[in-house]
Amino acid sequence: MATTWLKSLHIGMKRARSTVISDIIDYVKNPHKTDNGKLITSYGCNSQTADDEFILAKREYEFITGRDQGRRDVIAYHIRQSFKPGEIDAETANRIGYELAMSFTKGNHAFIVATHIDRKHIHNHIIFNSTALPCDRKFKDFKRSGKAVRRISDLLCLENGLSVIENPQPSKGSNYAKWLGNKEPTWQDKLRLKIDEVLPSCSTFDDFVASMIAAGYIYSDKRKHKTFLAPGQKQPTRIDTLKGDHTEAAIRERLAGTRVVSSSSAARQSDAVVDAIAESGTFGNQPRVSLLIDIQAKIREGKGAGYERWARIFNLKEAARTLLFLQDNGIDSYDDLVKKAAAASADFDGRMTKIKAAEKRMAEISELQKYIGTYGKTRETFAKYKASGWNPDFYEEHRADITLHRAAKKHFDTLKIKKLPTIASLKQEYAALAAEKKKLYSGYHEAKDNMRQLIVAKGNAERILGIGKDEQDRERSRAQERSRAHDR
Repeated sequence: MATTWLKSLHIGMKRARSTVISDIIDYVKNPHKTDNGKLITSYGCNSQTADDEFILAKREYEFITGRDQGRRDVIAYHIRQSFKPGEIDAETANRIGYELAMSFTKGNHAFIVATHIDRKHIHNHIIFNSTALPCDRKFKDFKRSGKAVRRISDLLCLENGLSVIENPQPSKGSNYAKWLGNKEPTWQDKLRLKIDEVLPSCSTFDDFVASMIAAGYIYSDKRKHKTFLAPGQKQPTRIDTLKGDHTEAAIRERLAGTRVVSSSSAARQSDAVVDAIAESGTFGNQPRVSLLIDIQAKIREGKGAGYERWARIFNLKEAARTLLFLQDNGIDSYDDLVKKAAAASADFDGRMTKIKAAEKRMAEISELQKYIGTYGKTRETFAKYKASGWNPDFYEEHRADITLHRAAKKHFDTLKIKKLPTIASLKQEYAALAAEKKKLYSGYHEAKDNMRQLIVAKGNAERILGIGKDEQDRERSRAQERSRAHDR
């Protein structure tokens, strides 16, 4: 089943920036793993010279912004996307990887996608430049960005009829779940769950350990036994006490492909633990409403009876969550839901329009201030050049200042400015716009989440009530396109 992880690549100590990028790109482009380079695609760069292009972009960024983070600099990001063995061909995997990278970066960052076929599970390596294509900003690794990558990957896989690891769980029916009952999960239970979560995206035991550390666990092999310590845990857990498919030997066998854990068994165990964790409140907030699955469409795509059983249980849960969401928000009719969804969309649209307008004007002010400053510094030199009768020797001696002065004058003419505003007035206007933008952003995430929740709830209500599918699809497409446009 498709799994993903996202890692940032730092310069670190005693390494050159170019070495870090070339090492990782050379690894993912390995011809033995990519069918002699046939399974490599790129965007915003040439796959043959991607490392050099990434470095040039970073130099341009430092020149434009004057920022240099030194050894702490994140130079690129690495996404790995793995697929269930035998479920996908390499070309399709590469296409899905490209779509994942394009969707996650919104086309703002150069990237390469290399599909590896040297293992039983086909997997993608995506390397994208931390510096944006215009070289004026860098990617901001937002909170839970890894979950965002996984969510996009899951949606793409479902669209292509592939299995995924879903957050919603089927009902508890296995012996493991029956044994667990309603007890709060132990540290061992949570460790088993985390191992099952990270293992599919790992190639070696070292990869596995690194992924566990990235997930917040502390690893130790200084003594006789290897242990993991979870955040908040007082005493570490020995791996070999986990037994079954989670001992060190079993993990190494799973990595080597000599031990296969049935997906249904792993899913049942993980589902039981996640259900118990959710019930105990360990995860904090309640899960948001998810869109109901079109079961018949999935069956036509070739999904089996097992998927159908899971999907029906999932839909029952989501129908219940939708009902609770509507009750919590005081919505007691479909018409009321439509109105609130439309109002939430209008509120978000209006907020984004104002934010973008403020950002545009702030950028204009910053640029204008720069040109006014340049104009003032070079005005005396240009006046002397004019008084010299445009003397060529004077021009050659003061070429830089004269060129900058003319560029500033051209900028003012483009804006049709007859009288230059004062720097003080521009600073005052900029401060007012910054305050307005901050105020608008204070409710941005809440407005966005509210809009999406209402749109999903509306889609679920339409499916439950049997409202026309064509209209549902059109409305959902409009909502998705609007959301994508705002994210860009």
